Amino acid sequence: MSGIAEVLLNLGYPVSGTDQKSSTITRRLKKRGATIHYGHKGEHVIGSDVVVVSSAIKKENPEYVTALENKIPIISRAEMLAELMRFSKFGIAVAGTHGKTTTTSLVASVLYAGGLDPTMIIGGKVNHFRTNARLGKGDFMVAEADESDGSFLKLDPSIAVITNIDREHMDFYGSFAKVKKAFVDFAGKVPFYGAVICCGDHPVVKELIPQMSKRVITYGLSDDVTWQARDIHFENGFTQYELFVNGEKKDTIKLNLLGEHNVRNSLATLIVANELGISQKKSNQALSGFKGIHRRLEVLYKSGDNTLIDDYGHHPEEIKATLQAIRMAYSGPLITIFQPHRYTRTFDLLDDFKKAFSKTDDLYITDIYAAGEAPIEGVSASRLVAQIAKKHKGRVGYLPKNKALADEIFKLIEPGAMVLFLGAGDITYIASEVAKKMVKKYGKHIND
Repeated sequence: MSGIAEVLLNLGYPVSGTDQKSSTITRRLKKRGATIHYGHKGEHVIGSDVVVVSSAIKKENPEYVTALENKIPIISRAEMLAELMRFSKFGIAVAGTHGKTTTTSLVASVLYAGGLDPTMIIGGKVNHFRTNARLGKGDFMVAEADESDGSFLKLDPSIAVITNIDREHMDFYGSFAKVKKAFVDFAGKVPFYGAVICCGDHPVVKELIPQMSKRVITYGLSDDVTWQARDIHFENGFTQYELFVNGEKKDTIKLNLLGEHNVRNSLATLIVANELGISQKKSNQALSGFKGIHRRLEVLYKSGDNTLIDDYGHHPEEIKATLQAIRMAYSGPLITIFQPHRYTRTFDLLDDFKKAFSKTDDLYITDIYAAGEAPIEGVSASRLVAQIAKKHKGRVGYLPKNKALADEIFKLIEPGAMVLFLGAGDITYIASEVAKKMVKKYGKHIND
């Protein structure tokens, strides 16, 4: 939502919005000219030409109700995104249960390096641009396509990327079959001259490719894809691999990101760049110089003894990928602090969560971040701890979320340990508190 607001502000439109409390995002938007309200009240939308709502907003919300009563048009995030995409001659939309933000950020960075100066709207802050949205001067727009409420079907991209499809958002879709159909329909939105770029390693994506009517280009690590990465290894601070296209070696790629999942994300990016005529040399420079994304394996603190990392991962597949990425470059003691996100996800994916943390040594779980959901009886952080502890080789503990949480975590950190904070909720603020405590005690600097 903030990305859309920022692009609209840059286009000269007056923008107002509401959030629960002040944040770096709301302060940045206010600095750019937006009117920001804290706490939802119906009066905030009076006089608006349109009200754009996120999927988290309920129909009982006072601003939603007032907009209805006053016949002010109400549209979803994706509808406004679709309107913005129409301003551009060529839209690139990245969809998938995981990896959207990183892939979208990589694509935007490569297009920028290739001189195409794209408009971008992304779910996370791209460190190179110091923002999650920018209005470019070129004819291209790169956007993250949110499948959570089906609204990504309102987009009409020229190129669609599908990174993976897992069991998510069952509260909206009701069945996995409907999730699959939505992605097939999304692929069908591409025009005859466009392309659907699909991860051929993912079994569900692979299963659906025969149902897609438009041109499909596959990527991955397996032998039956068109764009393939081989000989993946970590060297001199970079993930490196050999790029093969149709079985023929094309180049050696250096990626300034960790993990096989990011190798796949970079492959999708290289295909987009190739489709748009960007040279392999320019693409390589952008990938090796990529400066990362906020809350994606983000280093908050680093000294000779300890490293603190903050990551948005909250789905079992994301957690496994993040831990695998860390283990590519680090074999020492690893402590993971995890905040589950939503009661429904914790309930639906309990068996998957039990197997997601095998690559961490010690695991501590704090209370579930509800994200507006009502509690579900029998679903709790302490129950998740009990289930994981049955087979996990390291320590597994429960840390109640209270004012002392940062202090409790700080006490757990032993010399030489890496600490990983995981979750899509407010665990990121706890991570920042702990990082500041490390700086205060050891006199080091964050990101030193």
